[in-house]
Amino acid sequence: MKESKTATINWIELIHKLGANFEKRANDNDKEGTFVHANYADLKKNSFFSAAIPVELGGGGISHQEMCNVIRIMAQYCSSTALAFSMHQHLIAPSLWKLKHKNVGATMLQNVAKHQLVLISTGAADWLGSSGELTKTDGGYLFTGKKYFASQSEAGNVVVTSARYLNEDKDWKVLHFSASMNTEGISIAEDWDVLGMRATGSQTLEFKNVFIPDASIALERPKDEFHMVWNIVLTVALPLIMATYVGIAEKGMEIVLARGRAIKGNKDQISIRIGKLNNVLLSIQTQWNAMHQMTNNFNFKPNELTSIKALSYKTNIAEGAKEVVTEAMEIIGGQSFYKKNNLERLFRDVQAGEFHPLPKWKQYAFTGERLLKE
Repeated sequence: MKESKTATINWIELIHKLGANFEKRANDNDKEGTFVHANYADLKKNSFFSAAIPVELGGGGISHQEMCNVIRIMAQYCSSTALAFSMHQHLIAPSLWKLKHKNVGATMLQNVAKHQLVLISTGAADWLGSSGELTKTDGGYLFTGKKYFASQSEAGNVVVTSARYLNEDKDWKVLHFSASMNTEGISIAEDWDVLGMRATGSQTLEFKNVFIPDASIALERPKDEFHMVWNIVLTVALPLIMATYVGIAEKGMEIVLARGRAIKGNKDQISIRIGKLNNVLLSIQTQWNAMHQMTNNFNFKPNELTSIKALSYKTNIAEGAKEVVTEAMEIIGGQSFYKKNNLERLFRDVQAGEFHPLPKWKQYAFTGERLLKE
């Protein structure tokens, strides 16, 4: 089989090269609240959306760990671009696990590679119960509902989502499916005006009687119950998503170190605070490394313990990243309050880490409940 043209790319070197322009655009995109279209055009041109897809399917064939590092580095230049991009990759990742272990999904991955398709996730607010409702019709279902936090929806081609369905036995189920963004009845609400991650294009998607063919249903599971599929999704997806926040924390440390070296007075206090900050950053990095090592480039057997660990690491990384950026601002002082200082944007962007599944207090409750089970 002919080798993919992307098989020999140095992806880390390339993202540093592209990132220089991402960084130049970051503040304007943030200020205007506009999606990072130019950055996505660069990523598409350089086949980043298929970088993790196997070479034999037309992709770049990079490992899960390398993709995590691509996102981490991307975040140091533009955190909105990194987070939006991670939402595509966290949908590709479960498909790669299924391809490796069940030998299914090759056609979808080939299509992504061939056309550089962008996949939109709507799972952030759905969790176990999902939202929206399906009703049965000839040959499929009609779907009506709203999906919030649909990152990169302005640039996406295919939406991957789920919805509730009351079956003929009067049992509530959740059905998982995908649909082309060109499908009649799908629209984008221009409502993404938020505190941070303002350039992710995480608009609300509205569905009105959207026809979903029977063949598009990928999974049926009981509503409000933890299904084993999450043991795959959480293990492979959370390291990719949290790579963004590790990158933000690393950028915050870079900024405060540069500023700290230039400050003439109060050196002893600054040294102590920088040392403390370094400990927090190391903790974040260590837990994130443990997180993506569990994935083991998709060579793992899904189990509940990996889900519990992934969710716990996620909370710790999100909290630690906020601490790094907040303390960096305190060390620098009032100058960090100005928008001309990138720390101000990073401070707003890092707050979003809390809202990925699961938010801190829900994670504590979920983890405790699972650990207490006999």
